[in-house]
Amino acid sequence: MAGIQEKIELLKKIAHRFNEAHVVWALGASMLLYFKGITSEFHDIDLMVSDTDVGCVRKILSEMGEIQPFKPNPKYQTKAFMEFTIDSMDVDVMAGFSIVRDGKLFDCSLQEEQIVEKMLLGTELIPLQSPLLWGEYYRLMGRNEKVEMIENAVSKEEFSSNVIAAEYLE
Repeated sequence: MAGIQEKIELLKKIAHRFNEAHVVWALGASMLLYFKGITSEFHDIDLMVSDTDVGCVRKILSEMGEIQPFKPNPKYQTKAFMEFTIDSMDVDVMAGFSIVRDGKLFDCSLQEEQIVEKMLLGTELIPLQSPLLWGEYYRLMGRNEKVEMIENAVSKEEFSSNVIAAEYLE
């Protein structure tokens, strides 16, 4: 299993390719929380992309690794969900992200205005969504431990507004 530094290096490579292709994208889920100082671990790289960039993203990531077979989950009705294995690491890509909760469909698609900041990672800019927005997504998913983690960080003002850590700058 790849370590944190290997996953960060892979994110930088992906960011370079996405930024070069002018893809509208953002880092989400646990890796976002990691960079914001809310969690100390993450297992994969979760990327939100615009619906219009799905084809471009599929091409870029297919060149970097292997797309995995789609495994539907009734909790989600995401327009495009792709899972890739790149250098033995999992990269999940969502466009038109939608969550089903209590029979209702919640559209959680990436909107460009949801990109609240950009983090410099080495020489690459990483667009970030708000951890508070992800708190709402986790609430809809029933992932209460993640919701509590985010709420606790916000209430204690442990929420890192400066996501650029010296160890990530090269």
